[in-house]
Amino acid sequence: MIEESAIVVKVDNRQVWVSNAQHGVCCGCQQKSACSTQALASILSKKPVPVDSEFMLTIGDAVIVGIDESVLLRASLLLYLAPLVALFIGAAVASWLLPVDGPYTDIWVAASGLLSLLLALLLINKVQSLLLFNYYARPVVIRKI
Repeated sequence: MIEESAIVVKVDNRQVWVSNAQHGVCCGCQQKSACSTQALASILSKKPVPVDSEFMLTIGDAVIVGIDESVLLRASLLLYLAPLVALFIGAAVASWLLPVDGPYTDIWVAASGLLSLLLALLLINKVQSLLLFNYYARPVVIRKI
């Protein structure tokens, strides 16, 4: 399980909204103007995230939030590998169907590959919004600090 510390900013029935806790390391670093971690943390700290909780928490509580590693691995495979596979399959199918010495065969093969890539990205967007984060990849509060 991947864990991160967070601060509770809103409380609902069995769900809390958390924002990431600021780490002291980034504040004292001499390279913070050129550091991507500082820039990313400043953006992410502004957006609270809903998290399931079994604990009775109040606003301002420090908690440890966790998410299952296998879900993140499957999501990364879906987001990175599936579009590439779709691109190559679309190009291969067009190359197989079109004549070899046609006048614009290369353009049609490239267009078919790009179209299948775009369709795969649209499909992935629908799948992740319907299934991935709504049911499987819900972060949970592990413990109160």
